[in-house]
Formats: sequence, structure tokens, C-alpha cells
Amino acid sequence: MPLLHNLRTTLEMIKWEHSIFALPFALCGAMLGAGGWPTAHQLAWIIVAMISARSAAMAFNRVADAAIDAANPRTRTRALPAGTLTPAFVTTFVVVSSAIFVFAAAQLNRLSLILSPIALVVLLLYSYTKRFTRWSHLVLGFALGIAPAAAWIAVRGSLDLRILFLTAAVTFWVGGFDVLYACQDYEFDRGSNLHSIPRYVGIRHALIVARLFHLVMLLLLIALVVTFGLGKLAMAGVALVTLLLLY
Repeated sequence: MPLLHNLRTTLEMIKWEHSIFALPFALCGAMLGAGGWPTAHQLAWIIVAMISARSAAMAFNRVADAAIDAANPRTRTRALPAGTLTPAFVTTFVVVSSAIFVFAAAQLNRLSLILSPIALVVLLLYSYTKRFTRWSHLVLGFALGIAPAAAWIAVRGSLDLRILFLTAAVTFWVGGFDVLYACQDYEFDRGSNLHSIPRYVGIRHALIVARLFHLVMLLLLIALVVTFGLGKLAMAGVALVTLLLLY
């Protein structure tokens, strides 16, 4: 069936299975908020919200960047530039995924529902930031960084400022890796008037910026551990992350 084929192609295009890499950030926020494991109801709807929100954001990014992807040799084989999918179908997928996200937020608590449109604006706005700011990497990081704070709200129905240490840590964690990723498009960004840190400072200095972002992330994780009094096991986790980044 064409519908199932298009849906499968869309899911492949947005790498929906990679949602599993975003879930730990939300689950950390949920566990901190619950002081342990959240209820099965909360956990189920947090997972639905995470997957649907990421799906909406990734699909919207492909629609927004269709012309850019078509001009970039690295991305011109993606589904939209290649004509495998139509913009109308992918746009419909974005709308449906966004609706599922809002519905999932409504199943959690009133504050989650109220804030869900704001979360969607942050997630979708990122797609345009590379057109006007070199700091789009941090906007992408923040789009994922709000996950632990959102999960805390999903569990508690309120926001504790301490969880923002984790939001900031994830922002710099993802931002640092996105700087590395953007090095692939250094020449293309320069020729297409797209903004990125590698374009402005060169690849060599961009690698230094990525390392500085990750250093800030480690400091924020330490602040998180200390603020919540998470103990030796959590600090050992930070040490392990440090070793992996050094490697």
C-alpha cells in the first residue's frame, strides 16, 4: 500500500529508531523528579511524547531543508530531494506527530499540556536557525535539552530550577557533537551562506569549540550531582563520560 510505503520511508528518513538515544535524557529527568521510578502511566506517556516530538522535529527539518538538501552532494539522496516522498505527505506526518505529542502531554498533567505548544515551537524553530546564526548548534542542543525538564514537569506538575543543570548539560553535549557534524559541510555552508561555527572559525578551531562545549557539559553534570546529592555512583558516571570524551 502506498500509505504504508510512504510511512515506512518517512520513518527511515527521520531515523526514528534513534529516538532511543534521546530517551535517557528524559528518563533521567523523570527519575530525578520521582525520586526513583515514575509510575507506569507517567513512563508510558513520557516515552510517547518523546518519540512523537522527535519525529515531528526531524520530519519538519527535512521539509524546511529540502532545497538545501537538494543542493548539498552529501544530502541530495534524501527522500524529499530524491522525490521518494512528497512535501505534502511529510508535512501531514509532522502535523499528526505534533498532535500525538500534545495528546501525550495532556495525559500527564495540566502544566505539561500548557507548555507543549512552546516545546513544539522550540523543536521546529531549530530548522531555520542555521540561516541566521552560527549558534544553531546550541539551539539544537537546547531542543533536546528541554527533555529532562519536560519529564520533570510531567512527573511533578511543576518545575524545579535544579533540573536546569541537566538541561544545560544536554544543550552543550549535543551542541558540541553538532559542531563536529557540521565540519562535514564546511565548504558547502560557506558557498550557500549558511551559518555554523566551522564556517566562521575553520575546522581546526571548531574542534576546539566542541571540546570547550563538552568541558562545560562536564562541569554542569558535576553541579547536577552536587545539587541533588546523587552520591558516588553518579559521580562515577560523570567520570566515565569524561574518559569516553577524552578517548
